[in-house]
Amino acid sequence: MTSSETNSARDTAWDAGSSAADGSRRAGSSAAWEVLLPAVAAPARARGRSLREALREAVRSGRLAPGTRLPSSRDLAADLGVSRGLITEAYEQLTAEGYLRSGRGAGTWVGGAARSAPPRARDLAPRPAGDRAGFVPGSPDVSLFPRAAWAAAQRAVLTGLPHDELGYPDPRGLPRLRTALAALLARRRGVVADPERIVVLSGVSQAMAVLGLVLHARGIREVGVEDPGSPQHAALYAAAGVRAVPLPLDDEGPAPGPLRASGVRCVVTTPAHQFPTGIACSARRRAELLDWARSVDGFVLEDDYDGDFRYDRAPVGALQGLDPERVAYAGSVSKSLAPGLRLGWLLVPEALAEEVVERKRTLDLGHPTLDQAVFARFVERGDYNRQLRRCQRAYRERRDTLVAALDEHFPGARVTGIAAGLHVIATLPERYGPEEWFLARVAAAGVAVQPLTHYTHARAGGGEEEAGVRLVLGYAHLPPARIRAGVRVMAQAVAVAPR
Repeated sequence: MTSSETNSARDTAWDAGSSAADGSRRAGSSAAWEVLLPAVAAPARARGRSLREALREAVRSGRLAPGTRLPSSRDLAADLGVSRGLITEAYEQLTAEGYLRSGRGAGTWVGGAARSAPPRARDLAPRPAGDRAGFVPGSPDVSLFPRAAWAAAQRAVLTGLPHDELGYPDPRGLPRLRTALAALLARRRGVVADPERIVVLSGVSQAMAVLGLVLHARGIREVGVEDPGSPQHAALYAAAGVRAVPLPLDDEGPAPGPLRASGVRCVVTTPAHQFPTGIACSARRRAELLDWARSVDGFVLEDDYDGDFRYDRAPVGALQGLDPERVAYAGSVSKSLAPGLRLGWLLVPEALAEEVVERKRTLDLGHPTLDQAVFARFVERGDYNRQLRRCQRAYRERRDTLVAALDEHFPGARVTGIAAGLHVIATLPERYGPEEWFLARVAAAGVAVQPLTHYTHARAGGGEEEAGVRLVLGYAHLPPARIRAGVRVMAQAVAVAPR
């Protein structure tokens, strides 16, 4: 097809709409320029701007393709029932911007600036894997988020918040929230909580990153991390220029011999409920950790990620309460409310307080004020305690459901670790292995699981591995029915398939 034929076809397409409109101009409808009709309905003072925006978007989105001939300003004005001046102004503006082109006696055309619809932003947020069930640990049930109570707190805060509190905040956090947190943590976790040494941050991840920067500035280039442990710890410290040194565990917590031999002066630990093994640090091991920290003039960095959730007894108090000058204590609402709030806290030893506050200031000038004020009110009115009790009931039921389902479908399976948190360690009998085969079969069946080895750092000359399949199974985000169904599907996937 020649260029003149192409233009003729485009003219015909637009003119077909124009011809149809000739018989129904009073009705104000035409397929050729229906995208402009909402703009025409705008108030008189905004009509010109709306018309330009609608025409510009029609070109951007491709509804008016490059090379399409537009009606004359006189005809389009008559069809839309607006002044010719509005159309002329819109044509001139978009011609100057490159969306349209025109020539004396040649009319107005969609120009080369026309392009396809603008790209859409991708969503890179982590999502639960597995189309049948996802037992990957780390996620709470965000459907338990107390929307009504949170919305009421937001309305109350927006009504009563003084204007000056919308300025740049204290980098440590709002005094009101730090005061409420100090009382909460002292009561629930047994910490020695001075509001002046609490820093509000964007979750435990930022707490670890800030501490890494402070350690690096002090000349500390290595920090001990539990092995197995959270891969996140090593990555966060590496980003601050601090190398993670894997430290093995025994039945009581971080093994003291390797810790002393490592030469590190700081160690990250999860003493209330070790991730992922599920053990609780014994009283003797807690004392040994603190003795080690004093002997090397070092620090223990306590990640209390799920310390509120203990199902067989009252939660074990935080390690920080035993020596607040050697332990930096970090926590958040990620497991109790929602990870998306990005709200956590760090209670720091006096020796680190000034440096941590200055790092927080230079990173982001302080945590969002409105979020802090809402959470402060949430804590003060008892809403947070009610939410913790609600989550504890739900998560305990789901843990019991998972243990029962494993017992039913995998006879001989052994669940280890204390009755706490949001995950369990399940060791399946050797007959369900080898582990690689098991993982491949259940993945093919649409169930996502992770082995304990996923959380183990590589060590030269590693110790003897326990026989069987060892899984880290998260359950908090799954309702009981899906837990039972997921375990049943796993059992079916490995029941008859050949090795």
